[in-house]
Amino acid sequence: MSKESAKTRIGRYGDRPAIEIYTCSVAGIGRNDYNCSMIHKHPFFGRPGAGEARRGYHHGRLKDALVEAARTLISEHGPAGFTLAEAAKLVGVTAAAPYRHFADRNELIGELARRGFEFFGERLAGAWDDGQPDARAGLKRMGRAYLAFAAAEPGLYAAMFNDVKHLRQPLSCAAADKSFEGLGRAAAAVLASANVSPADVRCLALEIWALSHGTAMLAVAGHIDSARGTDPASILERGVEALIEAALKRARA
Repeated sequence: MSKESAKTRIGRYGDRPAIEIYTCSVAGIGRNDYNCSMIHKHPFFGRPGAGEARRGYHHGRLKDALVEAARTLISEHGPAGFTLAEAAKLVGVTAAAPYRHFADRNELIGELARRGFEFFGERLAGAWDDGQPDARAGLKRMGRAYLAFAAAEPGLYAAMFNDVKHLRQPLSCAAADKSFEGLGRAAAAVLASANVSPADVRCLALEIWALSHGTAMLAVAGHIDSARGTDPASILERGVEALIEAALKRARA
């Protein structure tokens, strides 16, 4: 059975660069054999074309270009594998230019993480779709969207979850919290029929988050792969079902 995944293409959003997000039919959760149709376009990122980076600087787009450069470099080398000077070189500006927007590399990663969490939260909210036709079905879609996001955007995902110190900026922290709140609402809906406390709901949401993150990281690294008979989405769905049943059992005790 095919799974829902995602891929990206650089496009335009009005007069701004954008990433176009596609829903894809793919064997498992991976990066190959896509059959895609665009479902979302987001003005958070954009890669300048040849010579466009320098013009973008003069039009106030240097910050966006640097964020996109960081996303590319992290995807290739990991969160610790680049400097501001390398980001500037990729964009096509001087090594001093990034300091107009970012005090250091960590601040740039924080901005990338903020945009990533906003984008991630929108993907999860869209998958939840107000819990239709029921909460468990909505939560299952959220799990698949989670895995698809990590598979399609390994660099962005790494920036978001590499080190919490990158989220110390208020806006970055708020974006991360908001994406988790969506998972909390889904957990609350799943447990709505049980006599549970807010602490119980938060506990389930954290358990689902931990399981989703672990599954996503193992899938991105290639340790679990549907081609080898270990479908990440199926593993996650079974694990989440077990967590829900355990939470309901505790509520009935």
